[in-house]
Amino acid sequence: THEDAHRLLSELPEHLADMAAFSLATGLRAANVTGLQWKQVDLTRQLAWIHPDQAKARKAIAVPLNADAMVLVQKQVGKQQTYVFSFRGQPVVQLSTKAWYAALERAGIEDFRWHDLRHTWASWHVQNGTPLFALQELGGWESPEMVRRYAHLGADHLAAYAERLCAGRAVAAPSDGTNPAQV
Repeated sequence: THEDAHRLLSELPEHLADMAAFSLATGLRAANVTGLQWKQVDLTRQLAWIHPDQAKARKAIAVPLNADAMVLVQKQVGKQQTYVFSFRGQPVVQLSTKAWYAALERAGIEDFRWHDLRHTWASWHVQNGTPLFALQELGGWESPEMVRRYAHLGADHLAAYAERLCAGRAVAAPSDGTNPAQV
């Protein structure tokens, strides 16, 4: 939930909180966050990109940087010359650290991996109405089947179709007071 995410972010050290928040804003995998270099970011166009050799599906991924992601990236300017995210001037190579697990425990979150931030991002997109074809492209998934794992979380687009069955006929309680389900 958004509340769980807020609790986790508030418990993480700042550098990990920024990286986790960036994952929640972009859906990028851990290796793409730790490996993101300034030469892959265009602040003017609010865009980052993952090269094919950095992507699981071996295809380039365009990463639109929403307002949350932009705030996080701009916060990193000047901290490290090559890599966007760093700790004490050095690139971050490991995310699932003692600090990560301690923050999860303090936040009361169990059985949660860094990769679950990506799943959370995808779930939030579906719940907010992002079409599955757009989510597939945003997430860099090779097949629609991978994205359909999240489809059940956003059925709002199906409501109009469900209502078609009721068009022209309404189920009403019979005047004799019997239960319409038993009629």
